[in-house]
Amino acid sequence: MGSADSKLNFRKAVIQLTTKTQPVEATDEAFWDQFWADTATSVQDVFALVPAAEIRAVREESPSNLATLCYKAVEKLVQGAESGCHSEKEKQIVLNCSRLLTRVLPYIFEDPDWRGFFWSTVPGAGRAGQGEGDDENARPLAESLLLAIADLLFCPDFTVQSHRRSTVDSAEDVHSLDSCEYIWEAGVGFAHSPQPNYIHDVNRMELLKLLLTCFSEAMYLPPAPDGGGTNPWVQFFCSTENRHALPLFTSLLNTVCAYDPVGYGIPYNHLLFSDYREPLVEEAAQVLIVTLDHDRATSTSPTVDGTTTGSAMDDMDPPGPENLFVNYLSRIHREEDFQFILKGIARLLSNPLLQTYLPNSTKKIQFHQELLVLFWKLCDFNKKFLFFVLKSSDVLDILVPILYFLNDARADHSRVGLMHIGVFILLLLSGERNFGVRLNKPYSVRVPMDIPVFTGTHADLLIVVFHKIITSGHQRLQPLFDCLLTIVVNVSPYLKSLSMVAANKLLHLLEAFSTTWFLFSAAQNHHLVFFLLEAFNNIIQYQFDGNSNLVYAIIRKRSIFHQLASLPADPPALHKALQRRRRAPEPLSRTGSQEGASMEGSHPAAPAEPGTLKTSLVATPGIDKLTEKSQVSEDGTLRSLEPTSQQSSADGSPATEEPDQAWREQRRLSSASASGQWNPTSEWVLSWKSKLPLQTIMRLLQVLVPQVEKICIDKGLTDESEILRFLQHGTLVGLLPVPHPILIRKYQANSGTAMWFRTYMWGVIYLRNVDPPVWYDTDVKLFEIQRV
Repeated sequence: MGSADSKLNFRKAVIQLTTKTQPVEATDEAFWDQFWADTATSVQDVFALVPAAEIRAVREESPSNLATLCYKAVEKLVQGAESGCHSEKEKQIVLNCSRLLTRVLPYIFEDPDWRGFFWSTVPGAGRAGQGEGDDENARPLAESLLLAIADLLFCPDFTVQSHRRSTVDSAEDVHSLDSCEYIWEAGVGFAHSPQPNYIHDVNRMELLKLLLTCFSEAMYLPPAPDGGGTNPWVQFFCSTENRHALPLFTSLLNTVCAYDPVGYGIPYNHLLFSDYREPLVEEAAQVLIVTLDHDRATSTSPTVDGTTTGSAMDDMDPPGPENLFVNYLSRIHREEDFQFILKGIARLLSNPLLQTYLPNSTKKIQFHQELLVLFWKLCDFNKKFLFFVLKSSDVLDILVPILYFLNDARADHSRVGLMHIGVFILLLLSGERNFGVRLNKPYSVRVPMDIPVFTGTHADLLIVVFHKIITSGHQRLQPLFDCLLTIVVNVSPYLKSLSMVAANKLLHLLEAFSTTWFLFSAAQNHHLVFFLLEAFNNIIQYQFDGNSNLVYAIIRKRSIFHQLASLPADPPALHKALQRRRRAPEPLSRTGSQEGASMEGSHPAAPAEPGTLKTSLVATPGIDKLTEKSQVSEDGTLRSLEPTSQQSSADGSPATEEPDQAWREQRRLSSASASGQWNPTSEWVLSWKSKLPLQTIMRLLQVLVPQVEKICIDKGLTDESEILRFLQHGTLVGLLPVPHPILIRKYQANSGTAMWFRTYMWGVIYLRNVDPPVWYDTDVKLFEIQRV
């Protein structure tokens, strides 16, 4: 039958379904077969031939027909999984049902009355071979569907290579088949790379799209304030009920990490061969991050007295059915597996940067946001992986692309989520000493970026990019300033030698943040000054020897520190500063920062194209909730400074009551400041001014300024190289206050970030699935769709 005919028949069936007011019997095979048996329709056809308005009409006016359509389609998938899909016809039926369910499911999820439908048991529509016991027949529809998809993803000659030696051999028995021998790609736990097969890739992709659609029920529930709420679809699919959980997890992970978009290393190769692997890799990455959406902060297990002890420790079993995907991810431990994963993710993240050397030489991938979520999950759930990443300078292959994305997206309102996840990853890494140490490696790769040219280390690159984000990003990035500077503080004790460019950028930030109008215009702006002073103190106390550039910059800009020490707190001065604020809406001055020429071949960071769609995000927790303070002791081990264990601080225990109280108060006040009601008082200024950590720098200035001035007068110098030479050989041993202990603010899992990740991840998936537009124009509740 021609495809035009089959489309016509399929369309006729859809019209009949919407116009029949009488319920069609489930036994009327001739009617139902029109939807999947006689047609060859692509997924795009199904979306075009089954309009949204008609699905909603059937849902409202003949609900029993929609119910029958769904369970007949599920039944066909179950039958296909049972039989092993040997004939072309069976394969076609499975694909048609898969496409139809992908089309219809979002409309079931958007209606709260229908949401329980897939979790109810359909009488008599249980497992295909009705001979089994009645309990088996009473499986909820959702479970039958998920198990059928899992079976079909390891179906010989349909989604995996058959291992039969000859056609005479009987077909592989689906029930006895060990799917661990059919993993899709070599990598973690599997050494054999099967021959690429276009048809298998396309079939896997269709089934993964259906699986992702099943999981997408999460999009139709508003964000939960506590970040809780497990997704029943994901929970069941990742439980021991799914006998393919391990090989499927491994297949997805290996398919993503083994993918090489360059096309076997030959430039321009992708122009000759169409790359059918990429859509599968993208789908695999999306399914993988959704299955790993597991909130550690709210994994609480009840204790005897009814309170809960939430622990993120490996040896504590989370309550309820364990998510096997999270479990497997957290238990990967072989060095070669870590190497394979890290190399794969770094290769894919660097792909958009390659574009800038040889334009169009490689295929440009678009799924870097999914990769960043995956990398985050790996580091968050598998501490051994995190330590492996930081053990060598390979971490810089992740850092450079992240800094590239941050710098590139800083002016674009539609990419605020990308900015956040990049910063979150760097915050997580910066809690480990090794990250700071690795940043000392010289930066020689010249990725064209819209930043001033400098010669220095990866630490310099990080500081220059952060400065650019703060001084020339858009307003919505202001909540990230605390995080950016916390990262700088965390790495500062380990930075051996900052370039002059980076040193000047840090002082420019201090200058901008310590103007009275900025300090007094919001309740927590002064924290930024505290962070910068803390970073300077760390470098002076622990890395004075190699940091003559920074010391010189501090001496040149010494007036900033003197002004801070004598900050006015009297009402007239406050009033005057606020008058300035009303005249100066610009967040920060750019004057005083010599920009210098940008790198060759770079493009300025562009704002979003008008009309670009974006999804809203929930607010991220403040830095106090995101991190936990730890002190580095003499032997390099960390000691938590939160008085009680992490569990209680997660739910606002007396542990950190006092600082928390202050932060909360400031958050309350600062939200008032956003609406223009914040008015600073003298008491408020004095309460923090007295705590400014200026002693070390004041002592440094007291010792060095007279010596530097003397050199200048004696030698009539205006040349800085002579002064730098003097500072390089100078020492402050015994002259500075006793070094303070190093304080690290480590990321800690919390339900606020878990909820943020959920909304961000589903927002990315919603926007990236445009062909077919699976969720477009349905009534999602997890986020709002906005136009820039």
